[in-house]
Amino acid sequence: MCTYIRNKRNFIWLVYALEKDSKTVVSFNVGKRTNKTLSRVLETLKLSEAKKIFTDRLKNYRYLIEEQLHAVKRFGTNHIERNNLTLRTHIKRLNRRTICFRKSLMVLVCVLKIYFLNRQKL
Repeated sequence: MCTYIRNKRNFIWLVYALEKDSKTVVSFNVGKRTNKTLSRVLETLKLSEAKKIFTDRLKNYRYLIEEQLHAVKRFGTNHIERNNLTLRTHIKRLNRRTICFRKSLMVLVCVLKIYFLNRQKL
């Protein structure tokens, strides 16, 4: 999910992984859309011994995920896209067109940690 810090030219990406059955967030990271940002979330998935990892068609995933674990299916990311919409609805700072914006990356990460922790308890 793409958002921005301070102004609309300073894009920042929220990368996160959902557990398939419970739909809870297993891991997340915020940063530029680089291999370093993606690999932090993928390391958590590898440690939890995920059987399959569904992603979008970003080329970086080919280099970071083993071929037998990686899957790019037409409907493989439906739940994460639905969760993106829920996030944008619940956290006004993630909205695309709003006067609410993030001034600090640290504040955004803290808000997301609190949000994801509270969602797991529900």
